[in-house]
Amino acid sequence: MAVTHPHLPGATILGYPRIGRRRELKRAVESFWAGRTTLDDLEATARDLRRSTARHLTGLGLDTPGAVPGSFSFYDQVLDVVALLGAVPDRFADLTTDGGRLPLEAYFTVARGEGDRPPLEMTKWFDTNYHYLVPEIGPDTPVGFADDRVVREFTELAHPDDGGRPVVTRPVLVGPVTFLLLSKAADGAPDDFRPLDRLDDVVAAYAELLRALAAAGAPWVQLDEPALVTDLLGVPFDEVADAVRRAYTALATDLSPATEPALPAQRPAILVAAPYGDLRSAAGDGLALLAGTDVEAIAVDLVRGAVPTGPVPGLETKTLVAGVIDGHNVWRADLDTRLATLEALAAPGSGVGAGALSVGTSTSLLHVPHDTADEPRLDAGLRSWLAFADQKVAEVVTLATGLAEGRAAVADRLAESTAAARSRAAAPGVVVPQVRARTAALTAADAERAPYAERAAAQRARLDLPPLPTTTIGSFPQTAQIRGARAAWVRGELSDADYTAAMRAEIASTVALQEELGLDVLVHGEPERNDMVQYFAEQLDGFATTVNGWVQSYGSRCVRPPILWGDVSRPAPLTVSWTAYAASLTSKPVKGMLTGPVTILAWSFVRDDLPLGDTADQVALALRDEVDDLEAAGIAVVQVDEPALRELLPLRAADHADYLAWSVRSFRLATAGAGPATQVHTHLCYSEFGQVIGAIDGLDADVTSVEAARSRMEIVPELADAGYARGIGPGVYDIHSPRVPSVEEVTELVTLAAKAIDPALVWVNPDCGLKTRAHAETRQSLANLVTATRTVRATL
Repeated sequence: MAVTHPHLPGATILGYPRIGRRRELKRAVESFWAGRTTLDDLEATARDLRRSTARHLTGLGLDTPGAVPGSFSFYDQVLDVVALLGAVPDRFADLTTDGGRLPLEAYFTVARGEGDRPPLEMTKWFDTNYHYLVPEIGPDTPVGFADDRVVREFTELAHPDDGGRPVVTRPVLVGPVTFLLLSKAADGAPDDFRPLDRLDDVVAAYAELLRALAAAGAPWVQLDEPALVTDLLGVPFDEVADAVRRAYTALATDLSPATEPALPAQRPAILVAAPYGDLRSAAGDGLALLAGTDVEAIAVDLVRGAVPTGPVPGLETKTLVAGVIDGHNVWRADLDTRLATLEALAAPGSGVGAGALSVGTSTSLLHVPHDTADEPRLDAGLRSWLAFADQKVAEVVTLATGLAEGRAAVADRLAESTAAARSRAAAPGVVVPQVRARTAALTAADAERAPYAERAAAQRARLDLPPLPTTTIGSFPQTAQIRGARAAWVRGELSDADYTAAMRAEIASTVALQEELGLDVLVHGEPERNDMVQYFAEQLDGFATTVNGWVQSYGSRCVRPPILWGDVSRPAPLTVSWTAYAASLTSKPVKGMLTGPVTILAWSFVRDDLPLGDTADQVALALRDEVDDLEAAGIAVVQVDEPALRELLPLRAADHADYLAWSVRSFRLATAGAGPATQVHTHLCYSEFGQVIGAIDGLDADVTSVEAARSRMEIVPELADAGYARGIGPGVYDIHSPRVPSVEEVTELVTLAAKAIDPALVWVNPDCGLKTRAHAETRQSLANLVTATRTVRATL
């Protein structure tokens, strides 16, 4: 028997941006890391941000208890569960207090590493550009209810001490099954151990948390289980289903008062959310699975997932949160169509009654910026087509009102939505006939280069590199001076000539440093680039960029995804002048640095009115023109980065073939114009590459660099087993941590790579670009990289 619980509000969202409208959290966290402010200062800023966010959302219409999600995090929601459970790896065990609690200072150490303690591995959160930290769980990893921060954050809003308006939130956590499925086995765990083997321990800790939340007065809790919408976690659906049944039998049934409704609830009502895809697939029916449990509500993604048709046994006893507003993209919803979907769900015979239907977002709004009102520089027409987080909340509230009170109550807002859609479809630049004609004329030959053996011979003759050639991924540290000069130029306070001179001076310094350190293939350091996607979007037709459209990528790292609204073309060269200048300063090869078509799409808000593959071809042809111009300028090495190749891989296996076909084709379209003697590199990072090794090979790049340091070269034997036979640069140190790797550490990793595959194919490089690192640590890290490489080179 389920507990007596309050009705879930008719309008809700699954999460909200947590960085602050002006990145207040980022600045506070980084100030604390730098020692400029105290832990108390950081806690105060975070508390103020939580309060202002909760009160802002109630003002937007989420004004009933439990409607506002408590989705705050100092760094990462998966790391938050590690802290909740006290489930830290042995190397951090001495940082915990009695009872296993991880103090906030130590929480950041687990995230970022320190000294000889490497941080947790980082990888992509499902098919988004958000990165989570990968828990390390073994048979003996401590697991318990170690930290009540979730309860304290609920209480501070429900019972504020500042005299302000109280807000009864709905605490949000990663669900126990998804947490364990996203974990990796800790070092030293038996070969047959899986983190999911610890399910009973994790569920017991969650049960304690739910009791504590009930005692604090929380009416609802949200547990996110996106593991139910993907086939990519390496566990058959039947095993996932068994784990879900076990977890939610314990949490939803065992904690319920048995007979007497007058007794206090032992837990809040449970909303299980399954964002990012369809709960129902060929592998199994996740909706029926959840409907068969005693949880009180289920949130389904109806943007990427199918709308339930017909009764689902058990669903009639649940509240269904219909995620009809896209939390993953920024386009204004067609409210008329969305309301029709909701009306059909609420109709008799659908299996869901109107009183048990709530309107929500498909995912957390973590993935979109705060407010279109913060973008006055955007074209007014374009801005009218957009919905950022606040506008999406308004859309949810509008639809809930229309469902409850009828269409007449929201007729004006439905009309505005329809008018915006018509305006967008007819706007100049959305369809450009010349661009469409060029992509329509493409043939298979346009994506083919000369055979690799021919290319390799021509490149050896041209480049004359030593064994284990050393290089970097592209960017060098962006100092306050660089950012200040760029900002002054954008504001018109620095002339074009002075800006060019400042950037050239930085490029010259970067080239000189690389020559001094002894690197073999150099880069210009990218001082002119604000972001590896935004820089290109600002120069390509069909894109718009924002001023305050910040979105969290990981930890304190925020990006401003461009908005891809129309057909794409290149009106002028993008990078040639900077790269050619760097090449003029040295006799060593200098890489031209481009961002690939898949990554440009993945890290932008893409149009939803054209298939992604067609848009990718447009971007690829623009980049192809740039490769041609770099080659004409004498550049011998061109790197086209595709760190997001794995990121966009569909969550369902049935959709993989089509995605991999167009994504690989677009990369090859961008690079196939290069002659045999021009060496084409690519770079991939922070993903599970084993699932796309065939696609990595299909890119046909001459050299591929990949993230490998945090995972200690896991990808290298996988590549060897797959028969990969072109250049490979497994990263030998993690640039997302402030640690400087020792010579011995890098030597060990280079040696592992050179033993796992033919050393003639191995390149030595960091995991990723160095933009976020400081100059001193960069110099020392690269010096150690070169020293280690020479040590291993001498043994070949």
